[in-house]
Amino acid sequence: MLRVFPFLLLAATASWAIAKEAAPAAADPALEQRVMTLAAELRCLVCQNQTLADSNAPLAEDLRNQVREKMRRGASDSEIVDYMVARYGDFVLYRPPLKLTTALLWFGPLLLLAAGFVVLLRRVLRRRPAQDLEMTASEHRRAQTLLAGNEAEPR
Repeated sequence: MLRVFPFLLLAATASWAIAKEAAPAAADPALEQRVMTLAAELRCLVCQNQTLADSNAPLAEDLRNQVREKMRRGASDSEIVDYMVARYGDFVLYRPPLKLTTALLWFGPLLLLAAGFVVLLRRVLRRRPAQDLEMTASEHRRAQTLLAGNEAEPR
């Protein structure tokens, strides 16, 4: 029992070592709501499949803080979005506009699906055995009689 006690003590205190301090409540709830609304329109550059509002990545937290700071200084939402696009490109937008530079973002999955279908089709057709197109002598005679219009077939 004495051997197990240090391990139990370590296991009980391990959660304290990785716990973080909770983020303080926003001093201005209206500003925080505006930050989260705009962050829902921006993509996390690390996660790439989450918005800044949804992501817990450190970079997403830094970007939310940048957005918050710009809003405190009086920047409009469109100015903040323009700043983020100028700095990170259209990829930072969760719904990027359809332009020549973003066409791959919009049509890339469709192109990959079509390419996969073409590869699958080629592999299936390549595995098919080649059909023997040569006719035997009896099949040749039968074809000639059918083409000549005779009803009686020689056997």
